[in-house]
Amino acid sequence: MRRTLHILLTNDDGIYAPGIAALHKALRRVGAVSVVAPAVEQSAVGHSITLAHPLRVIEAERRGKFFGYGVSGAPADCVKLAVLELLKRSVDLIVSGINLGSNAGVNALYSGTVAAAVEGVMLGIPGIAVSMDFCQRPKFGPAAEIARRLVKAVVRRGLRPDMLLNVNIPALPLRRIKGVRVTPQSRRMPPEGFERRTDPMGRHYYWIKPWGRYDGEEDTDVCALRKGYVAITPLQYDLTSQSLLKELRGWEWGRK
Repeated sequence: MRRTLHILLTNDDGIYAPGIAALHKALRRVGAVSVVAPAVEQSAVGHSITLAHPLRVIEAERRGKFFGYGVSGAPADCVKLAVLELLKRSVDLIVSGINLGSNAGVNALYSGTVAAAVEGVMLGIPGIAVSMDFCQRPKFGPAAEIARRLVKAVVRRGLRPDMLLNVNIPALPLRRIKGVRVTPQSRRMPPEGFERRTDPMGRHYYWIKPWGRYDGEEDTDVCALRKGYVAITPLQYDLTSQSLLKELRGWEWGRK
């Protein structure tokens, strides 16, 4: 008898976010889904883990029924705790999302959504991070349906333990999405800055300005997303620069 696919679903927007609810509904048509996600929003925490405080776990409900476990930590904490402690059944695939706001380009380095998928691969479990471009009145249904189709395609082709996919979806109805493109990550930095403000006590503080829309290099994830395509970028957590590694080995490090 063929074993049912077991998916661990997490995010960084929090267990009560609408994006994870939409994805949960869609992925239940693919396999068994267990939810372990941050109890509160953990956006842009990157691949942080909790060391100085205990992790507390709550049982979260939706519409009066058990939905999953909420963890007082970062997305990477959630994956570690789920795989090593909370879930009694082994996990076949980790899906993280749906994040409100794209994690294309350099955003992937800051993203807790992506970090959760990375953590899965570090534990030997393939991972997919799913994000939807920001809009004021998000409708997650189309992005959840696309994610479901992509998960089915991944399962059909075979799950590799080093498979790590960063998926960014336009905030558009299905009929307006042009297709899927497999692209490299854009390395262009978006415009950045801080707004200086003054509190009631006369002290200055700084608030980071939101990034505006920007175009990445041609044929990158940012560019594909802006043109209305779903962008799929394969990632790896080994940050070694192979070209620089070779160069540095040729340096005379011991020379005075």
